[in-house]
Amino acid sequence: MKKGDIISLEIEKYAFEGKGIAKINVPGNSGEKNYVVFVDGAYPGDKVSAKLTKIKKSYAEAKVQAVILPSAGRIQARCKYFGICGGCRQQDLNYESQIIYKQNQVVEIFTKMGGFKDFKIEPIIPAENIFYYRNKMEFSFANRRWHHDLQDLQDFREEEIALGLHVPNIYDKVLDIEECFLQSRLSNDILNFIRKYFKEKGSTVYSIRTHSGYLRNLVIRTSFHTKDLMVNLVTSGENESLMKEFANNLIEKFQEITTVVNNINLKKAAIAVGDYEKVYFGEGFIYDYIGRYKFRISANSFFQTNTLQAEKLYQTALDFAELTGREIVYDLYSGAGTISIFISGNAKAVYGFENVESAVKDAEENKKLNEIENVHFINADLYKSFLSKIELREIPEPDVLILDPPRSGMHKTTVEDVIQLSPLKIVYVSCNPATQVRDIKLFAEAGYKLIKIRPVDMFPHSYHIENVALLIKENNR
Repeated sequence: MKKGDIISLEIEKYAFEGKGIAKINVPGNSGEKNYVVFVDGAYPGDKVSAKLTKIKKSYAEAKVQAVILPSAGRIQARCKYFGICGGCRQQDLNYESQIIYKQNQVVEIFTKMGGFKDFKIEPIIPAENIFYYRNKMEFSFANRRWHHDLQDLQDFREEEIALGLHVPNIYDKVLDIEECFLQSRLSNDILNFIRKYFKEKGSTVYSIRTHSGYLRNLVIRTSFHTKDLMVNLVTSGENESLMKEFANNLIEKFQEITTVVNNINLKKAAIAVGDYEKVYFGEGFIYDYIGRYKFRISANSFFQTNTLQAEKLYQTALDFAELTGREIVYDLYSGAGTISIFISGNAKAVYGFENVESAVKDAEENKKLNEIENVHFINADLYKSFLSKIELREIPEPDVLILDPPRSGMHKTTVEDVIQLSPLKIVYVSCNPATQVRDIKLFAEAGYKLIKIRPVDMFPHSYHIENVALLIKENNR
């Protein structure tokens, strides 16, 4: 076999990160052996023709060219951009199959990669809404765009302004999007209005090559419980008169919009976060609820993008913690304070530790908003030891520790700090079960036992999955 070959494959299993697994017999020095091929775009039960894209000694990678015989779970994708846009890679798989594969993937990571056994596996919590579930969408402006009808992704068309989503791994061209099924229908109308508006104005688009041009990103944030709606235009500089005119036209057309913000990003980096911001309509933030708690969300706040599932995720963490109201709880990577505040009514005191100073400020605002007194937020570097912060502020040692780190997982120093603190329980919330297992193995070596796990599907049609794990210290201090 060589790269570029097209071969027929029967898909047997599903791998983490959304690839089908096929096995073929290949000749070797000691006879034939099974050779694994990871096939992008394939599901168990499929028979496909696939093009080999990578050849290694022990495995190969391939991409589906045609489905010869579809699996029972295959369906017609709803979105016309499916297959080019990388956002909904499982939209051609029925939702029942999606959640089965996600649960199986988490279990396999814990049993095979982690080597864990004798722990309880609770059933995955599926999403109520499999479309229109996101409260935040981030779009990019470009003057070079893909069209969904183009078969060759090396081809594109020059345009005055494109507004949409980046094609995966191609950062200087944008797939022009007219309709996305992840956010509300209203957000699609706003997206199309803004594209047309700036085309008619002859506005320039920022180029990552020349570092010139005005328009960079559009971020739309919506609330599920309060119906607030934020439009955040990210630009490379200020244009007071244009922004005032834009905001007036926007709110006249869409009376549902409650605030319009302009983030000014002076950096060369292609990020939708400004060095500073100006508010042109409304308060500059929106509100939403998780459970009975209200949260203020600014343009650059971190807030779980699936509001309805976030409540189920946090409730699972609370259920695992089994708090009685007498415990001291630490919440590491506390962000805007959502978990800390959500569990506050069940604990004696909660201490949230967070790297990002602006997130700590958001958390303090949310604490005031909910009139909570038993929660305290601390700005701490969780890539270095944070024990000095505990000593300096004379914070009592934790009975329960909740972790919710980024996809990369925990820094080894933070793991060591947690082990030294020796809480009776650890509740580990993760958006990446692979790094979660890596960290939990370190806790297991230090005397913690994995009791149970429960996946929560926050992102239908993608291979991403949240997972909650409970660990108990076997030899109590």
